[in-house]
This record gives sequence, C-alpha cells and structure tokens, in this order.
Amino acid sequence: MAFNFNDHYHPLLLKQVPDGARTALDVGCGTGRFARLLAGRGLDVEGIDANGEVIEAARAAGGGPRYRQADVRDEQLPDLHYDFISCIASLHHMPFDTALTLRKALAPGGVLAVLGLYPVKTATDFVCALPALSLLKANRLLSRGHPASSVQVPMLWPPPLSYAETRAESDRLLPGSTLRRLLFWRYLLVYRA
Repeated sequence: MAFNFNDHYHPLLLKQVPDGARTALDVGCGTGRFARLLAGRGLDVEGIDANGEVIEAARAAGGGPRYRQADVRDEQLPDLHYDFISCIASLHHMPFDTALTLRKALAPGGVLAVLGLYPVKTATDFVCALPALSLLKANRLLSRGHPASSVQVPMLWPPPLSYAETRAESDRLLPGSTLRRLLFWRYLLVYRA
C-alpha cells in the first residue's frame, strides 16, 4: 500500500507514552512496527498477537521486542506492570470489555492508548469521513503497481461498535478516559491509570 492508515498515527501514539515509562505491551502487534518504535525509545517491549504468521514476521524483523502468539483475552497479564499499553486496530476484534484486562495490567500512572476503528453510521460519522474518502481514493491510485504485503492480516469490517457506543463503553469501563475522532474512521482512546 502506498499509505498505511494505522502507521500514519504512530507519532500520535508515541506522544501518549508517559515520561519515565520503562515497560510496554503492544496488543495485536502485527508485524511489530510499532513495538520496534517503542523499543527504539528504550522501553522493554512485549508484542502479542493471535496470528502466528504476523508474529513470525515480527520475530524475523528483530529490533528488540519480545513477541508471543497468543490471544490477550486468554493470557494472565501481570497486574500493575506495564507503563504503556497500545492497541492499534486490534480492540475491535475483541469484546470491548477486554479493556478491563488491559486496565488491570497498567502500572500506576500507566497509559492505555487505543487506535480504534468505528463504522460510518450517523450523519456526523459521514461528515467526518469525507476528507478520508478523498485520501483513500488517492491512495488507491498511488498503490497501483505496488506489491501487496506478503503477510495478510484478517480484517473485521465493519467494527462492531459505533463511535457513540465506543464512547459509552469507554466511559463505563475506563472512567476519565478521553476519546477523539481521527481521519480514516479511526479514534484515539487514552486512559491514564
């Protein structure tokens, strides 16, 4: 692809890493791009993904993080351990209450940062999506002739929760969290322990 919609937000996610952070967990790490960015900042990083093919690609790329193939819902994450937990386009593949497991694993002062997706269901969603539609069309034109990635990641579309439902669930499960719309049908959810 000429443009990766999730990678575009890596700088924004890196800004959410709290000062003094030492440990990080990247949930749904895929091929490990963001995990490697975190490791490059000196963090002790674990990447977890249920897809064995992407975990093998992440391990092959190296760069410092430790990777394991597992479903985070089945893992016993250590309580109060991680200074930073990221979920990039992965939480919508799980029940939203998985956020409680991640919240419990945050160290005091730790941050959970979710780059999530929501479907276009309302007039407001549509208006917010208009700029992205133009960019998506340009991306399709630019990506012609570019080889597709050799690692295929399954896509769940549309995501199960609307933006409004995501806000309600965030308020319920992650009190004090913030949620904001981004381009490309994404949102940024930030919770500070």
